[in-house]
Amino acid sequence: MRSTSPREAKQRDEPAAEASARLDRALGGPWLLTGHDGRLTAYVHVEGAVLRWTESAPGGPRWTGPDVLPAKDIERLTVVQGQNRYAHLLGRRVRPRADGWTNVDVMYATQYQTGRPVTQWRSLGNPFKEIDKAVETGVPAAAVAGDGALHVCVPTGPGGVALRREDKRGRWEAWTQLQVSGGTDGPVPAATSSGLVEVLVPTRTAALRLRQPEPGGALARGYDVAVPPLPGSVTALETAPGRLTYYLTDARGTGVVAVREGSWPLPLGGNPADGRIAAVRTTVDGFDCTVLAVRGADGTVHLGVCATEGEQAGFWWTGTGMSCAGDPALAADGRGRAVVAALGVDGALVVARQEDGQGLTLGDWSRV
Repeated sequence: MRSTSPREAKQRDEPAAEASARLDRALGGPWLLTGHDGRLTAYVHVEGAVLRWTESAPGGPRWTGPDVLPAKDIERLTVVQGQNRYAHLLGRRVRPRADGWTNVDVMYATQYQTGRPVTQWRSLGNPFKEIDKAVETGVPAAAVAGDGALHVCVPTGPGGVALRREDKRGRWEAWTQLQVSGGTDGPVPAATSSGLVEVLVPTRTAALRLRQPEPGGALARGYDVAVPPLPGSVTALETAPGRLTYYLTDARGTGVVAVREGSWPLPLGGNPADGRIAAVRTTVDGFDCTVLAVRGADGTVHLGVCATEGEQAGFWWTGTGMSCAGDPALAADGRGRAVVAALGVDGALVVARQEDGQGLTLGDWSRV
């Protein structure tokens, strides 16, 4: 039997039952990631900690957890993953000062293997040294380049965006300000399998796109997306080698829209609420398909499906009937099947898995 390291013991020192009881007050998540070994990991941010559940074997159905990963003073969190399958946890840490101001800095920790402990939280500082500007720094978002370099973006001041990234040797470069203005929501960074990083910055009338011309290069302005995204709704999915499709909720109330370079915005309909869209690729009826998950205006999980990059041929939405608190998450499990995770209104983490059958068929929802 493998012994428990001191760090693992520290991360699990809170009883799981007490940790799970805080799920009805979750601050963010779930996030659902697939590890090198094909096992899924689910993360939920609660006050002072991140709760983590791990599949016992690729494809489920059993899970272990929750493990309790300390996240003291982290008020907002996100979890991202790159081609290397490392899980990167990033958060905005806020600590009060004696003079009434607060110190705000960007924090990160990394989990290198499924089910293993995360590293200690480390600070990336703040793009600003002036305390009155530093407190306006928002929630970090990140993407992982093909070489494993983490690119961290934060909204700053009135509509700006700052970037800090690792170089080829894993050393952190200084914070830089991107050449954008008028941002109304957090930036959305994403990376392609060709190693390029892009950032989409929502504004009141459109979304600004920045892209690397070559791996490791500086981000330069590209085409603008002529659809104003509802704050917090945008997600990116690589739908062809080196090409990203952005899925977002149109702030003008027309539902979900798909946007990618070289084509007009494609309306997909649906009746999403005000949360994040989740996206994953999987095989349906033998075809490469894209699956979306949203929390609908009725408070339940809704799924949409189409042939990948074939939205114009038809996009089909279906309700699952599962009431959820917050936004659902999607991932492909070790057998390539789509899995959707959500927090039920009772505070339980629940999952449903794609089954064999005509069209996109989900099995029963099960409590993790």
